[in-house]
Amino acid sequence: MKKKVVLAFSGGLDTSFCCIYLARERGLEVHSVIVNTGGFSDEELQEIEKRAYALGVASHAVVDETENYYQSCIRYLVFGNVLKNATYPLSVSAERVSQATAIANYVKKIGADYVAHGSTGAGNDQVRFDMIFNILIPGVEIITPIRDLKLSREAEISYLHEHGVEFNAEKAKYSINKGLWGTSVGGKETLTSHDTLPEEAWPTQVTETGSRRLELTFSKGELVAIDGEEMAPVRAIQKLQALAQPFGVGRDIHVGDTIIGIKGRVGFEAAAPLVIIKAHHTLEKHTLTKWQLSWKEQLASFYGNWLHEGQFHDPVMRDIEAFLSSTQEVVSGKVFVELQPYRFQVIGIESDHDLMSNKFGSYGEMNNAWSGEDVKGFSKIFGNQVIIWHKVNQED
Repeated sequence: MKKKVVLAFSGGLDTSFCCIYLARERGLEVHSVIVNTGGFSDEELQEIEKRAYALGVASHAVVDETENYYQSCIRYLVFGNVLKNATYPLSVSAERVSQATAIANYVKKIGADYVAHGSTGAGNDQVRFDMIFNILIPGVEIITPIRDLKLSREAEISYLHEHGVEFNAEKAKYSINKGLWGTSVGGKETLTSHDTLPEEAWPTQVTETGSRRLELTFSKGELVAIDGEEMAPVRAIQKLQALAQPFGVGRDIHVGDTIIGIKGRVGFEAAAPLVIIKAHHTLEKHTLTKWQLSWKEQLASFYGNWLHEGQFHDPVMRDIEAFLSSTQEVVSGKVFVELQPYRFQVIGIESDHDLMSNKFGSYGEMNNAWSGEDVKGFSKIFGNQVIIWHKVNQED
């Protein structure tokens, strides 16, 4: 009997190549699995299934991880206002750890001998997948045809044509990965340091020309309503994405350090993640103390970097998640946002937990909790050690 291999399958060029190669060159029984993290419609999933069977797989499965992806990962990225290099909402990074974990569980479920993925040897995904597989399914051998054979996209297309599989070379010009937390776009332009993606490369075209105001309601750090319509957080992200993406909001090109030590560029469109993170951060600035904000920023930066590098299963991540969750107890209220073509603005907030409450005074005008004499004395005490230092060292 042929040995089983589970292939992480997307239906794109790399994984289509892997289907043929694993069966014909390695003589394995290929079981493809696609992990849906919120980026596929039912129609798209049906088309991918048809493609998998047309490529000769023994079985094909869809694992829907969307809700678990949000609960186990995305909400902590919101709680931490995580933007890699102050730019990128970890759209693919977060998605990959969720997918790799789900695939490892599927390997256990069907008792496969091997697991395969279509990562190249130049990016982050190879490390994320390999590391998580080594942690969760240490006895299963990992096969990576694209990386091991050092294949170009042109060589993959040629191989598929030789085996009777048609692949549109024009369509393969751009690598697009869509998920609940944003869409990445890679192409020849992102392999340079100076080019930008052409308009036609972006999956969502800009069709809105005016402006639109939105009311976003958060409850304990989670988005739970848009314009007064209550909904579960996953649905709220999807709806906000549909509203904001046609404005061209959230488009950018991220430049970052890969896990293997080289620089990389990737285009992305992530309207909902960027609006949510900026709106949530504004609400936090009104409702949290300065030291909560300070420690959150430090721990969230570590959390985002460690997640980006695939270290989701490190127990320290659960510790940081517990801290982030604790900080969200009072992060509730409404945030008002205005969308315009290619930009958005956070207008302001309303919250019962707003620390700018006029019960205690108005910044720059008056106060109700202390006198001017109190401030004079406080200023002397607060600066006392520095005053002493300057007096002791005044000759210097």
